[in-house]
Amino acid sequence: MTSTRYFLFRAALAFGYNRKNIRMGDAAGEMHLLKEAEAHLGEAVWTHVEHIEELSVEYWNLRKISKERKRVAAELEAGENELAEAHEERASLLGATNEPFHDLLQERQTVLEKLEDLARERDRIVANARDIRRNYDGVKLKQEVLEKEGGHTDEELVKITAKLTDLKKKFSDLKGDRHRIAEKIADGDAHIDTIETRIAERKKERRVKASEAFQHIGEGNQKMSTLRAELGLLDTRMRQLYSEIGRHVSRSADPACQKACKSHHGMVEVMRALRKSIQLNHKLAEIS
Repeated sequence: MTSTRYFLFRAALAFGYNRKNIRMGDAAGEMHLLKEAEAHLGEAVWTHVEHIEELSVEYWNLRKISKERKRVAAELEAGENELAEAHEERASLLGATNEPFHDLLQERQTVLEKLEDLARERDRIVANARDIRRNYDGVKLKQEVLEKEGGHTDEELVKITAKLTDLKKKFSDLKGDRHRIAEKIADGDAHIDTIETRIAERKKERRVKASEAFQHIGEGNQKMSTLRAELGLLDTRMRQLYSEIGRHVSRSADPACQKACKSHHGMVEVMRALRKSIQLNHKLAEIS
């Protein structure tokens, strides 16, 4: 509000034109703008007021707090980076399927295929041994009947005995083959058990890593909250000190103050105009 508008509104009061609430509202709005301007001006010029005695406390407090703020801001940035890495690790663990033990799954499949081949070979041997055993039993029965009846030649008995001996050897060979295959199958089963154990261990490792990632995220969020709160308190305190510096240099006629805010002369003039307007609005409100 200018002086001219003040006198116009003052004259209007004489005719019963009362706008007290509006005047108080205008004054409140202008006070808000003034405080914003004071803080902005103080932030812009505080590094130039070191040698102004009246602002010594504010200046050195700002020196101390600004250094502390840089430390907290650096910790906050580092913490945010660590938190981002923890989130990436968590996302990677959650998105993983069988990648951590894909090689073991392939190895297990290869062993299972070999075991299937061995099982088929064992079944073939057992079937051959069964046929040989039936053949042996038939030849043996023939030998017993011929010896009992007596109607045979020595040459015929010799052939039968040779046949039985040959069948025994074949059966014994198949029995050995079956034993060797059984050992290979046992070794394969043991290998499968080892692979399953290694897969379980890797799954457990992944669960542990996921749990650690969740824990890091929780701790990181808590740390970030603490640092943000600390940073907010420092910013609030710095803003208060900026406002005090801005208020002083904009009001003072001291040459050091004028020098400090020389490059912000236009803002200082606006602030003076706001103070005058606030005073005039309060006067109008009081006499309304």
